[in-house]
Amino acid sequence: MVNYKEIETDRVFHALSDRTRRGLLNDISRQAATVQELSKPYSISAPAISKHLKVLENAKLITRMKKGKHHRFMLNEQPIKDAREILNQLTAHWMKRIDNLEQFLESNKSK
Repeated sequence: MVNYKEIETDRVFHALSDRTRRGLLNDISRQAATVQELSKPYSISAPAISKHLKVLENAKLITRMKKGKHHRFMLNEQPIKDAREILNQLTAHWMKRIDNLEQFLESNKSK
C-alpha cells in the first residue's frame, strides 16, 4: 500500500538536498518573487531556475500565483513544519539512545 505522506516527505527532503533550491526557498521566504527576480543572484539561466522551482513546487514547498503572464512564487510553510517534526522525532530518539548509553557507561565505570 502506498503511503502518500511518506512520498510527500521524500519529495521535501529531495528538494531540500540541493543548495540552489535551499537558496531559492530562502529568497522566496522573504518575499514572493518571479523567476526573473529569483535568477538575479545566481549564475545559472532562468530555465535552470525554473527547473529548480518545479522541484520545490512538486514538494509543495512553494506555490505559484499567476498574475497576467507573470508567475510569482510564495512559500508554503506546512511541508517544512512536517519535515521539522520528523527531524524532531529522530532527534528525540537518538538523544534517548545517547542518554541510555551514558547511563550504562556511568554504571559500569564504578565497577
